[in-house]
Amino acid sequence: MKKLVVIAWIVLLGSFKTVDTPTGTLTGSIIDDKTGKPIPAASIVINQGKHQVKKEVSRNDGSFTVALNPGSYSVSISAKDYETKKLNVFIKKNESTKLLVTLTKSLVVIDDLVVLEEEEEDVDIFCIAESELSREKYSKAMGAIMPSTSQYNVADMPYVEGNTEEYDYISENGFKDVISDPLSTFSVDVDRASYANVRRFLSQNQKPYKDAVRIEELINYFDYDYPQPKNGHPFSVTIEGNSCPWNSAHQLLLVGLKGENINEKDIPPSNLVFLIDVSGSMGSENKLPLLKHAFKYLVEQLRPEDKVAIVVYAGAAGLVLESTPGTNKPKITAALDLLQSGGSTAGGAGIQLAYKVAKENYIHGGNNRVILASDGDFNVGVSSTSELVRTIEEKRKDGIFLTILGFGMGNYKDGRMEQLSNAGNGNYAYIDNILEAKKMFGTELWGTLYTIAKDVKIQVEFNPAKVKAYRLIGYENRILNKEDFNDDKKDAGDIGCGHTVTALYEIIPANSEETVYNVDPLIYTKQIVSNSNDLMTVKIRYKKPDEDYSKLITKRVEAGTLTHSNNILFASAVAEFGMLLRESEFKGSSSFAHSISRAKSSIGKDEYGYRNDLLKMMEIAEMLYK
Repeated sequence: MKKLVVIAWIVLLGSFKTVDTPTGTLTGSIIDDKTGKPIPAASIVINQGKHQVKKEVSRNDGSFTVALNPGSYSVSISAKDYETKKLNVFIKKNESTKLLVTLTKSLVVIDDLVVLEEEEEDVDIFCIAESELSREKYSKAMGAIMPSTSQYNVADMPYVEGNTEEYDYISENGFKDVISDPLSTFSVDVDRASYANVRRFLSQNQKPYKDAVRIEELINYFDYDYPQPKNGHPFSVTIEGNSCPWNSAHQLLLVGLKGENINEKDIPPSNLVFLIDVSGSMGSENKLPLLKHAFKYLVEQLRPEDKVAIVVYAGAAGLVLESTPGTNKPKITAALDLLQSGGSTAGGAGIQLAYKVAKENYIHGGNNRVILASDGDFNVGVSSTSELVRTIEEKRKDGIFLTILGFGMGNYKDGRMEQLSNAGNGNYAYIDNILEAKKMFGTELWGTLYTIAKDVKIQVEFNPAKVKAYRLIGYENRILNKEDFNDDKKDAGDIGCGHTVTALYEIIPANSEETVYNVDPLIYTKQIVSNSNDLMTVKIRYKKPDEDYSKLITKRVEAGTLTHSNNILFASAVAEFGMLLRESEFKGSSSFAHSISRAKSSIGKDEYGYRNDLLKMMEIAEMLYK
């Protein structure tokens, strides 16, 4: 009898262990998209794969709450007299995913090839969504978007000979007097486009344009040996100090951030839309052909839970591949293979359609991103940079991030591409060769695609008792007003999984006799210098990707406590290299020989050879600038 009781108890315990208790929740409200009134008794059907997991009904106020296990789900929401809406959601452990669902009164739906007229632009957008792609179907549909190669050859396009590349003017940051201007405020920058673009020039034995050189992007091309975050924030903060290599009377300060490395299995599923420029200007080998190689490499990295749609634009914009799961890589690759160049460039229409497709396939709690690849030479429809920036600023409210990839030379529009990236909660890179594509979509895949902190701002307050003047090296187009730091409506840069961000300050010590240009002394305001032994206070604000309110990190740095490592030595070598390329007025005693020597001595771990490649670029530049 005792044995039977024991066996029964064991069986009962085993049954308790098999209970799969939900650890996340899905909550939401269902409303009419026109009136805003709640819709009661709406059906909420939740599926995982082909299996129905739960079915709920909305309350009288249109709300609903469902407990679910962590994972990806498809949600179908329907109500009488309304169109059914389907959503993708990702439930995180011990977190609540919130939805605001708007349903539209039933309308007649036209199938097959659809022509949509966007309200924002006077341009037709052709949507092609085939269940299976074929060259005949693609060619027929694309005939509405751009001429076929038999009608319009790349060699026949109206193309201006000569170099028409464009770069925004950079006015270098000068020294700021701490008494009158103690606060330095700027947005972080993880863009790396300038480095690859500079490499493209040097590899062709050409000096890069001065304004093609953004020093912070050269510095941030490389990872640094900063620790992983341990305090609950998504990134760590490192501060170092050293003497300034190009001016022995000055000091150098480093502020470094390190984004958390997240295991790939813990990264939510991705909803990606490739937005690809297939206009006539993209015909050369270092544009569309290289672009297709780059995207194919990205496709190989996709997980089963990820999905991709492809939008192209030339004279108009078209959807050539509906959102397709990562399990069907051959179909995605086949769509890329069929792309051909020809026609003008309706970039604005392409952006509108890409965001529309991303929103239709939005994964709540997931990673939603448009990846735009182009030379930036938009010339049809909305093409002015300011209007395109406004369009993207509006679209980012939908929680969709943006990556911009630049290709080609001769007509490249770098300034435009960078401004679009800054406006769209995104990052910007230039692909000059297939190895750069491998770096972006291989070793740094999730840093490129998965944002862990957005609107990241840094504000440094210097103590005039210790610092007479300071100069932020680079970040000229990322400078913010001091009041922007506490303004959560002000957009700033984003940090991806595993990304590092490095900023350097050149400072003049308080006891220096060096004269700093300044305004006349104030008549009505007395300025009192604190007797604090602090050198500075560093403050950082950031938001989580799905939140609207920022969190604050504060670090006070006492004078005489800073140490240095290979981090600041290598970063200073890159900064010196950048100043020489820009022929900066602040380069002091800089030389290629000094920057090469310091880079070699601090090269550290170089698993992929990126730092050794920099040494080759430095040596080429040394010869060119002699």
